[in-house]
Amino acid sequence: MDRGLRAFNALPAPAEPLAACCGAPGWADAVAAGRPYPDRGALRAAADAALATAGWPAIATALADHPRIGSPPRGGDRRSAWSRAEQSAAVAGRSGPAATGVPVDDGEAARDPLVAGNLAYERRFGHVFLICASGRSRQQILAALAERLRHDEATERAVVRRELSAIAALRLDRLLSELAAGPARPGQRATEEGAR
Repeated sequence: MDRGLRAFNALPAPAEPLAACCGAPGWADAVAAGRPYPDRGALRAAADAALATAGWPAIATALADHPRIGSPPRGGDRRSAWSRAEQSAAVAGRSGPAATGVPVDDGEAARDPLVAGNLAYERRFGHVFLICASGRSRQQILAALAERLRHDEATERAVVRRELSAIAALRLDRLLSELAAGPARPGQRATEEGAR
């Protein structure tokens, strides 16, 4: 068993760090209840199963925790830091309010296709456009957004669930990596964050 998983299995209160992976109510508790996990595959399977059985209201709550793609949050918490890393390609080369998480205006929507697409998606489906942005270029994100705007609600909900599951899996891996590294030494976290 790897060091990160061993540390995860031993956490006295795993729901808090798990909540940074996925904000669907009940998800963190369901994943924590399956411990101890023999390997990462079993942990990911439990995480996927918890999302697969979640009702749409729980998924909608999780979506509310995600910023617009291209507008990463500014917070200093684990979830915000992960979101900024995941969205780095979407915001690369951008400036202006959306790139800093400030609400956009109609002028910015007219200048930036990602902003305009986000707004169109939100009007159509009633929630943020969610995509596992890690490893995807801005052009790939825009293409996926354009394709998904053509979906009916049932199709899009299935895609949203898959994307949320992919983000949760990515964040679970990050959590396990952090746990494997052990607690930060005094000043280490500030030094690492300053290097970003």
